[in-house]
Amino acid sequence: MTLRFGILGAAAITPRALLKPVAEFPDVEIVSMAARDRDRAETFAARAGIPTVHDTYDEVVTDPDVDAIYNPLAISGHREWTIKALNAGKHVLCEKPFAMNEAEAREMADCARETGLVCAEAFHYYYHPHSMRMREIVRSGILGTICYADAHFQNTVVDVPSQIRYRIELGGGATMDLGCYPLHFLRHVFEAEPEVVSAKAATVHEHIDLELKAELLFPGNIPAKIWSRMNAAGGFSAEVNVYGDRGRLKVVNPMVPHREVHRIELVTSWGTRRETLTRTPTFNYQLRAFMDAIAGVRPMPTDAEDGVISMRVIDNVYRAAGMKPRGEI
Repeated sequence: MTLRFGILGAAAITPRALLKPVAEFPDVEIVSMAARDRDRAETFAARAGIPTVHDTYDEVVTDPDVDAIYNPLAISGHREWTIKALNAGKHVLCEKPFAMNEAEAREMADCARETGLVCAEAFHYYYHPHSMRMREIVRSGILGTICYADAHFQNTVVDVPSQIRYRIELGGGATMDLGCYPLHFLRHVFEAEPEVVSAKAATVHEHIDLELKAELLFPGNIPAKIWSRMNAAGGFSAEVNVYGDRGRLKVVNPMVPHREVHRIELVTSWGTRRETLTRTPTFNYQLRAFMDAIAGVRPMPTDAEDGVISMRVIDNVYRAAGMKPRGEI
């Protein structure tokens, strides 16, 4: 049976996140889309080979030929259109971060539970063998008793009027766009939700965090730090480090191992071991996981309930930094 997608918007992430992966799966197709600008939607659809362009998002989510919705809208559009899609009987793959805040995420998760449909947050990195290997090493016990961990993600995000990551009403900020990843890395490495001990942010435009650092405490009294930065000059950098009393794990680029240099480095008393894994895109693995969840093969770990936890931790990080969660400003 073919899985038929409808797309909301013409987001820049869509070709990488969905169009290219779909091309690798003969049992998946994209059948319709809509964008705020009809001309832009027509251009996007023509380039992507999408047969139907609707005038509104409502027409996409109610399209009888659509089985699942991909929602890469600005964060402020995640709750509304994910819930509308679920209520229309469509599965949803929603971009990260899941919602503006925990309260919105809770509504989305409740709707997913009530409808019995698959609703997942698109943390594509999670499904790649590189990420799976990172978690496997930590859980194996080879590092001994875990003493400390840190993770970061920075990327070039230029402050221009068209950049939604600098607009508070759309859910902008470094923690929302970038910091959600290191928080997610560590949450799933330790399989636990951390306490937010402290946080400090450097802001622009009053409420937009250009950079944010946070100190966390995981169960077992394991301290950790995360930081994220929208740096116009700094370029891309993502890393996870986990320190135990018998070894250290360094993971370079758990984010997009198919696009940039990636490496897993394990240091123990037996020496140093370095690994690199497949260059198959993370998004391909995510699409397969989404398909498997719909088919009832296995649930997606980055489901709506996991999204609620993600947003709760992000809300707590903002509060610790003396800021309000998005949607409360």
